[in-house]
Amino acid sequence: MVVKSELEKLGLHHTRVELGETEVLENISPNKLKLLNNALSKAGLELMDDKKSILVEKIKSIIIELVHYSDDQIKVNLSDYLSEKLHHNYSHLSSLFSEVKGTTIEHFYLAHKIEKVKELLVYDELNLTEIAFKLHYSSVAHLSNQFKKMTGLTPSHFKKT
Repeated sequence: MVVKSELEKLGLHHTRVELGETEVLENISPNKLKLLNNALSKAGLELMDDKKSILVEKIKSIIIELVHYSDDQIKVNLSDYLSEKLHHNYSHLSSLFSEVKGTTIEHFYLAHKIEKVKELLVYDELNLTEIAFKLHYSSVAHLSNQFKKMTGLTPSHFKKT
């Protein structure tokens, strides 16, 4: 809504505004681009026009959507899933992500899965077996081992604290 509003204030016509992306019909003058960037910054948003950063943000958005907002399990490896969604080969996506973010796609994905586990533990609505199933871990032991490796705590110790 903020992006739409700011585009309209500047008289810029757009065909779509989606999470992290918009399509503007006309060329934007440097002055309007600066005004748009300032307005978006005030709203806590960032204007990106660098193709590398945009692709990295798309990778992050897909992973966050997958982990935090979808209960569906992907039917292929994460690498194949990202390649298919973004129409780039995975080695390109992986090296670009590592270059821009300083971490691997896999680590980013696992970190978000562990954050989701923490959230579910705090809500205390599901037991560890249900959480492992919901987040598509092969077993509770696998979840527990990964949780301990990432946080230094066992899930039960985390829940107590």
